[in-house]
Amino acid sequence: MVALLLVAASVGLSNLAAAIGIGFGGVTAQTRIRVAVIFGVFEAGMPIVGLVVGAGVASGIGHAARWIGGGVLIAIGLVTVIQAWRQPAEVVCGTRPPGRPHHTDNLGRLIISAFALSLDNLAAGFALGTMHVGVAEGAIVIGVVSVVLSLAGLELGGRIGVAAGRRGEQIGGAILVAVGVALTAGVL
Repeated sequence: MVALLLVAASVGLSNLAAAIGIGFGGVTAQTRIRVAVIFGVFEAGMPIVGLVVGAGVASGIGHAARWIGGGVLIAIGLVTVIQAWRQPAEVVCGTRPPGRPHHTDNLGRLIISAFALSLDNLAAGFALGTMHVGVAEGAIVIGVVSVVLSLAGLELGGRIGVAAGRRGEQIGGAILVAVGVALTAGVL
């Protein structure tokens, strides 16, 4: 069980870092629920897919996963920075006109981020089989740890983002770029 918790924590650290970046843009109850559900489902589901897909495909994708995931997060972070840079001051400072979506409310971007962050779990799924961990047990532990770390990251990012004011979304986007670079480099 200790090995499983260590694996869950190690793959969940990227979610913590990304959630800090997401939290910079502001944290609402809807954001918390979306991040918890989407990150949790992807983090818990990918090891299962890895077990089902098998050793050869999972390990092949596993090596490329950090490049793909890192590239996607870098792209999302850059888009966030550019969009925040272009927004008028009243939108960034919280007086956004009604009906204009906030970047953290963008479900598509959140799903893509969760997918990119969970790619490394594909290969981890095969590793779970070698550790003699049940599929359901592994998926549940990884999912729960991911949700806890993601929510902690959102709260931390939200608090820092409030203090950062107008530059919060730009800093959050830069953090996503940094997480992408760290994933690509194999640090996370």
